[in-house]
Amino acid sequence: MTEKKTWSDRFESALHPAIARFNASIGFDIELIEYDIAGSIAHTQMLAHTGIISASEGEQLVEGLQQVLQEYQRGEFQPTVDAEDVHFAVERRLTEITGDVGKKLHTARSRNDQVGTDTRLYLRDQIGKIKTQLREFQQVLIELAEQNIETLIPGYTHLQRAQPLSLAHHLLAYVEMAQRDWERLTDVAKRVNISPLGSGALAGTTFPIDRHYSAKLLGFERVYNNSLDGVSDRDFAIEFACSASLIMVHLSRLAEEVILWSSEEFRFVTLKDSCATGSSIMPQKKNPDVPELVRGKTGRVFGHLQGLLVLMKGLPLAYNKDLQDDKEALFDSVKTVQACLEAMTVLMAEGLEFRPARLQEAVESDFSNATDVADYLAAKGVPFREAYNLVGKVVKTSLAAGKLLKDLSLEEWKALHEAFEEDIYEAIAPRQVVAARNSYGGTGFEQVKQALDMARSRLNSDP
Repeated sequence: MTEKKTWSDRFESALHPAIARFNASIGFDIELIEYDIAGSIAHTQMLAHTGIISASEGEQLVEGLQQVLQEYQRGEFQPTVDAEDVHFAVERRLTEITGDVGKKLHTARSRNDQVGTDTRLYLRDQIGKIKTQLREFQQVLIELAEQNIETLIPGYTHLQRAQPLSLAHHLLAYVEMAQRDWERLTDVAKRVNISPLGSGALAGTTFPIDRHYSAKLLGFERVYNNSLDGVSDRDFAIEFACSASLIMVHLSRLAEEVILWSSEEFRFVTLKDSCATGSSIMPQKKNPDVPELVRGKTGRVFGHLQGLLVLMKGLPLAYNKDLQDDKEALFDSVKTVQACLEAMTVLMAEGLEFRPARLQEAVESDFSNATDVADYLAAKGVPFREAYNLVGKVVKTSLAAGKLLKDLSLEEWKALHEAFEEDIYEAIAPRQVVAARNSYGGTGFEQVKQALDMARSRLNSDP
């Protein structure tokens, strides 16, 4: 049997070793140790501020907690499974350092509100880091877009050639996705930044604590109004997991496009050696491992979101041990998103080169200018639906003849409709097709330049 816990005097014997291992969370919640110590310092300062402990005792506890932190950072304090969790580990070491005064640390506090506080401090910090990464990712995409305003790329719907685009416009679509991700995290952070400290186990405490004081020390914007809600709420974790999943959706969509673009069938980009690997058996191969891993890890983050939702769906108020399982999902989601953002940022900045000649060849070898023929006729007074049907027939006959629209003679155009003139060739040239789409938010070069200005301004004004 394991050593009897100081908190288990209610029991006559200690936990079975297998149950102790099963019950322990120290193997993963050690991740929270710096946040646990920060929360404990604020709690100590509040206890001294309200006179629940003396100023001298408060100073001893704060100095002791700072020593525990330094020992951990130097690698000297490495609690094992017998500590059960990070909270007991810190308190036990503090008591070894300060003696009986260390036993006063837990006055007016429960592990329930303690772990809730630690988790929020951790997530608040990590959200800030991810937001910074999103800005770095956007910056790389903006720089790449600036270099490719007039580079053309086929645009697709249903993975079929649709209309040509400015490559910058295509890249800026991902800047917009990342902007929504950034804004979502900003919103989630508001609900992360609420203090449960002082909620106790579930019902508050009989001690004259000042929850607003400790919340202010920790940088929380406000406190939970209801102690039951304070210790049992994990909405903020689910909201983060949802936001993290959407970040991964966007990274995975870009990853999928890079995989396609780098294939022999597309040949739109060349992967650089620094961001690709080879085959163990096929020497000619250059594999897009980075985007493939991002695409694969996306499902992992989705799984954590589903796990958290299922974890919470049937829990009665207030705290239940099930909530111990929120942390591994949360920690792994954070680390996965951070790793994937870093990898995709490096890939887009340094790991690939677009092939303008191949892209130009691609936009000149299809019927993605067909809509512009219909628009051309509509601008000359032909009803659009009539023009649409006529162009459909033109495409059909051109395909049968092995021709593209640009290959038709003016006589052939006029035979289709008398409204066609020499300017039809300019109207259907890929560059003009792109330039002409100058509606707000469109792919026209002037619109793209404005979009770039707006994106740069947004990054500079709200980093």
